[in-house]
Amino acid sequence: MRVAWVASEMTPFAQTGGLGDVAGALPAVLAGLKHQVSAFLPKYRIIDLERHLFTSRPEEIRVPLGDRTEVARLWEGQREGVRVILLDHDGFYDREGLYQEKGLDYPDNAERFIFFSRGVLETVKVLDLQPDVIHCHDWQSGLIPAYVKTVYGSDPYFADIASLLTIHNLGYQGVFPAAVFPLTGLPGDLFTPGGVEFWGKVNFLKAGLVFADLVSTVSLTYSQEIQTPEFGHGLDAVLRQRAGDLSGVLNGVDYQDWNPRTDPYLVGTYSPEDLASKAACKRDIQEMMGLPTRADVPLLGIVSRLAYQKGIDLIVATAERLLSLDVQMVLLGTGDVELERALQNLHRRFPDRFAVQIRFDVALSHRILAGADIVLIPSRYEPCGLNQMYGLAYGTIPVVRATGGLHDTIIPFDPRAGTGNGFTFSKAEAGDLLEAVRRAIALFHDKAAWERLMKNAMAADFSWERPASEYERLYRLAVERRRGRPTL
Repeated sequence: MRVAWVASEMTPFAQTGGLGDVAGALPAVLAGLKHQVSAFLPKYRIIDLERHLFTSRPEEIRVPLGDRTEVARLWEGQREGVRVILLDHDGFYDREGLYQEKGLDYPDNAERFIFFSRGVLETVKVLDLQPDVIHCHDWQSGLIPAYVKTVYGSDPYFADIASLLTIHNLGYQGVFPAAVFPLTGLPGDLFTPGGVEFWGKVNFLKAGLVFADLVSTVSLTYSQEIQTPEFGHGLDAVLRQRAGDLSGVLNGVDYQDWNPRTDPYLVGTYSPEDLASKAACKRDIQEMMGLPTRADVPLLGIVSRLAYQKGIDLIVATAERLLSLDVQMVLLGTGDVELERALQNLHRRFPDRFAVQIRFDVALSHRILAGADIVLIPSRYEPCGLNQMYGLAYGTIPVVRATGGLHDTIIPFDPRAGTGNGFTFSKAEAGDLLEAVRRAIALFHDKAAWERLMKNAMAADFSWERPASEYERLYRLAVERRRGRPTL
């Protein structure tokens, strides 16, 4: 099957979060299953064309944008059997960040991703890629299913092309003022509650939810949660209408990148059969973060975008009580400026127990997830979550709120039966978080039980083969829906 994969980030080229990890791993697995995958990405400033062996193409892609036309240049490369195509426009993408700078979204994000979405479709036709399905991700490519069925609906080239939209986080929808709508080029009758209109504004993600042949999200529990007012972010009614077309497919882990046996970022590698070097990883992160090198205290690690969704405010609220339990905490992340300040203030108050690095750092995230004893993920909602799965692979025990993908991956440890792989709590409240950490700390001091738990965690298998098989099924189903006939 021929797949056009459209996402706004993709590791190792450009990434801000979990979408980049997924885009860096799943297309390669699909290519390994003999599918022809072409991945599309904006050519951000951060992408190192020389290092990744991209070459320029001669085509100039004319992209309608409201009443004017902009031109995209193309770069092409390869990654693990995947054809990677970059859409280049200096005015839109030659910037410091992908979506924002200094915590503020770029004011022209609507134009940037209208251009990207239409540019992908124009490129598909110019290069004659003939995809069977276009796999769109999040609001940045949410307009594509709407374009395929309206603006390009009379073009025979697109008549048989199906679309699948995957929601990685419903909290980010691409909502813009109504004045943006003419720039999309969509028919005027779509600016209604049954189309792309959302409380008087334009909602790019809603466009995808309404028009995609199928919709998926990144865990079974989250696919159910988002159909409720609590987790639906105003789109729960739309999702309930499409419940029969909605699936939950748990993300996987790229164990080539996240493997304590081979990880090049670690001072020592280890395995369930030989855990000795995990202690060296703990000393390494304690020294690097300026903490006393103590093996006897639990080291709690947090690697996260700093946002209310992630429950970081709960960590701030409980930090003093947590630190009174004789633990150390290390945190890596960027995000909300007020949360950054609160965390830096905690470091100033407790410099020998609480360390923080306000930045995005892939190497350091590996070192923390290997060196910590516990990874703390108190999210209010979590579509899938990857850090709990990375933690499991490294024998770093997750303490999580049981929501979304966290609920689907973390099984509470039962000391009597010796089963389970972590600790969970139900309510996004400081007291519940504190109690879960207390349970984890109590078990940490039972070395035999803790080692059993570590080995349970490291035995978990969240490789990409299973979700890739499910996406193959969804691709076939989307094509059948679009063409009205079974695929072979």
